[in-house]
Amino acid sequence: MFYSPLRYPGGKGKLTAFMEYMIDRLGHRGGTYIEPFAGGAGIAVELLLRNVVSRIVINDYDKGVWSFWKAILTETDRFIEQVRTIPLTMEEWSRQREICINQNDKYSFELGFATFYMNRTNRSGIIKGGVIGGQEQAGDWTMDVRFNREELISRVRNIAERKKDIKLYNKDINSFITHYVPVYEDNALIYFDPPYYKKGKQLYMNFFKHEDHIRIEETIKEKVTCDWIITYDDVPEIEDIYHDYVLYLYDLNYSISKKCKASELIIFKSGIEPPCNEELCSNGINIHIRPFRKSEE
Repeated sequence: MFYSPLRYPGGKGKLTAFMEYMIDRLGHRGGTYIEPFAGGAGIAVELLLRNVVSRIVINDYDKGVWSFWKAILTETDRFIEQVRTIPLTMEEWSRQREICINQNDKYSFELGFATFYMNRTNRSGIIKGGVIGGQEQAGDWTMDVRFNREELISRVRNIAERKKDIKLYNKDINSFITHYVPVYEDNALIYFDPPYYKKGKQLYMNFFKHEDHIRIEETIKEKVTCDWIITYDDVPEIEDIYHDYVLYLYDLNYSISKKCKASELIIFKSGIEPPCNEELCSNGINIHIRPFRKSEE
């Protein structure tokens, strides 16, 4: 079952069971779950709607993504009406694409909806990607294949009903960690899922330079006191930035371009011991974690 209305490149929805397990293991059930890089917020939304946590705090610096979340929380009925009636045509796709490209400097309902529209009609949900089925819409898969109106309306409604339990921000990551995270750190778990180091420019409207990734690590180390977990693509640059931590690899199946098993880095706050695979397996959690070794480069 899917809870978020957004599809997201590299989305970590399959980590939800693992995050729930870690929340219980660390004693945070009923507490707060924080995602500084929310994107589709698939894990956060599911944890809230299933009452694993009582509050979620989501932040995204991308104006389009933030506008989407703000629109469904503050202009729910208007958003639902748009989902119900918007044409699924190449003419409309082109119009929505122009909004994403040219109106992305401040909040607007139109930008929030355009971001959603492109996410649901583009390949792998990539905002600046190509439309499903191509410009001619002549194949077996066309742009409406991921746009089940009633299902998407249901997801929007379910989230909006819990809006009092959702805190939404549009802050630079270092500002968010420094000035906003401390408000929510009591009984909280933070999941950092920064843009991919290697493919970030291809996948996201907002991507980071090398220095940005360094600053994130420094800010986390200096400012964050509650429990946290980070996932990253496994590249030497990230291994070097996080050399002070014990690094692990985890395996999941992804769907960008093709289904394949991908190993990514997972890093825990110092003092948090990850569960062994036998423990995960016995609890029905289908991921595999192993210590990172340089020989795997």
